[in-house]
Amino acid sequence: MTSTKANRSLLESINSPADVRELSRLQLKELSRQLREFLLESVSSTGGHLSAGLGTIELTVALHYVFNTPYDRLIWDVGHQTYPHKILTGRREKMVGLRQKGGIAGFPKREESEYDAFGTGHSSTSIAAALGMSIAARQLGKNRHCVAIIGDGAMTAGMAFEALNHAGDTDANLLVILNDNDMSISPNVGALSNHLTRLLSGDLFSTLREGGKKVLENIPPALELARRTEEHVKGMVAPGTLFEELGFHYFGPVDGHDLDTLIPVLKNINHQTGPRLLHIRTLKGKGYFPAEAAPVKYHGVSAFDLSTGIATNTTTSADAASANKTSKPPSYTEIFGQWLCDMATQDERLVAITPAMREGSGLVEFSEQFPQRYFDVGIAEQHAVTLAAGMACDGLKPVVAIYSTFLQRAYDQLIHDVAMQNLPVVFAIDRAGIVGADGHTHTGAYDISFLRCIPNMVVMTPADEAECRGLLTTAFLHDGPSAVRYPRGPATGLKQSDKLEALPFGQAEQKRQGAGRKGNRIALLVFGTLLATAMEVAEELNASVYSMRFVKPLDTKTIDAAIKQHDLLVTIEDNAIAGGAGSAVSEYINAQHPLLSPSPINILHIGFPDELINHGQTDELLADWHLDKSGLLQTIQKRVRELLI
Repeated sequence: MTSTKANRSLLESINSPADVRELSRLQLKELSRQLREFLLESVSSTGGHLSAGLGTIELTVALHYVFNTPYDRLIWDVGHQTYPHKILTGRREKMVGLRQKGGIAGFPKREESEYDAFGTGHSSTSIAAALGMSIAARQLGKNRHCVAIIGDGAMTAGMAFEALNHAGDTDANLLVILNDNDMSISPNVGALSNHLTRLLSGDLFSTLREGGKKVLENIPPALELARRTEEHVKGMVAPGTLFEELGFHYFGPVDGHDLDTLIPVLKNINHQTGPRLLHIRTLKGKGYFPAEAAPVKYHGVSAFDLSTGIATNTTTSADAASANKTSKPPSYTEIFGQWLCDMATQDERLVAITPAMREGSGLVEFSEQFPQRYFDVGIAEQHAVTLAAGMACDGLKPVVAIYSTFLQRAYDQLIHDVAMQNLPVVFAIDRAGIVGADGHTHTGAYDISFLRCIPNMVVMTPADEAECRGLLTTAFLHDGPSAVRYPRGPATGLKQSDKLEALPFGQAEQKRQGAGRKGNRIALLVFGTLLATAMEVAEELNASVYSMRFVKPLDTKTIDAAIKQHDLLVTIEDNAIAGGAGSAVSEYINAQHPLLSPSPINILHIGFPDELINHGQTDELLADWHLDKSGLLQTIQKRVRELLI
């Protein structure tokens, strides 16, 4: 796959989309070839999202060729597929730092480039955003095209259809491109379909349609008959009836890798007005056989050998670095997956639900062992939670496996459908805390804050694999809603039992007794997997350490005891300080202070400040936010000095 600089001269001459628009059709095809080659070499070196971008090479070239970007807006859904877009919009040389600290992001970011019209990271937002921009353009008197590019997976979310429903009732200058690369929405892609779509999007058909409307506008029954006839004729050759009924002019499907078809169709559609939907078919991983054969495996990759497709030993992330150890501990995701299978074997009421994250949430083995008890609802977090509530109402024990960042999308359902009815639904929250290269759109920094304020909700923060397994069991046996949060990446390597034993409900565990002198006695109250680091810090400070385990209900007896025996309480969590576990401790102390001690109680909260957490390696980010050993020591010692002055 490696090429010389000479045969990449065309790509290297592209400094902006304006350069793309100067090329001939033949040069555009060569540019696509070079772009695909460069993308493969780049991502194989840095890691990142691969399959989706390989599938949108020709589409990206065609869009920047036809539309006047950045004046015309391109809004990419989710953003996994935007690497080709970044390369063509002046960031080719910056790809070497992709998803690394100080480098460019793996998703569109408005502050990164004027060509990134809308920041994304979560799915199904593109149509609503593009519609908003189209309406804004009309209000400001600007003749601007707004294009939303959305995958068939993202079209499973209700938000996409809410936006379609609204857009179809407007005259917005909006084009939605449905990039169909997985679901079999339609099999009729080929020469005939391409020809018919070019015909339907062309001037002749548009002239006949608009002319017919004018002729028949004074004869409503005839106009309605003509409209329905048009829909049925198009329905015989294209699966667009649903979109037509929603108020869109539907075109497609067309081959999304065929520039000779794609460009003329886009140009024809570009001359029309109102809501339009172009349905294209693409192949995920296009041009790299391993990715074509296993698009899910190559969706997100670490650095790999391009000739073999095998991951290389790099230090591009904390997870990759841990792979170099002789005995790599299991990840928390794997621990959850094993627990789920074990518990399902013991209790036939258990069912597992995921919003399109089977691999990411560790559900592959469960889905194979218990296919009738496994439910992947697509990218529909709101539906996943209410589905679980319905199951719980009638005797099942649902476990919703979901990323922290995605649970945010189902907050209303969490409160209204689960908590208000006090239903026994377990939320297994993966990717809590720092997520590394995916950056602020995926960071799980808020779940403690938004969960603990919900009545009936139990919130648990295991410190290691043994506590993770034990607290998952505790949650499953609890007769009400509960959440267990755990981070991305490997656990501690602690040997764990195969038994399914619940931990004492609402109770913390003291891990170390400090022996500091009076006036300098410190207690570290740790919520979650920063416990191992806190134990190292405690050795140097001679501090006591508690694995708190429960954010809600708080173990207030342990807090009372810690207050009596120590001069400074330090809460530690990988969550936002605002509203987090430390806030819960302070709220309790403020309410009970007169009963606990006649002297002021000194407390220090350590967690994430009120700032977005950017992308980078996990260990780098922990250091940035003073959550590594050195940072914790410095922060605590600074407070101790202030107290002694």
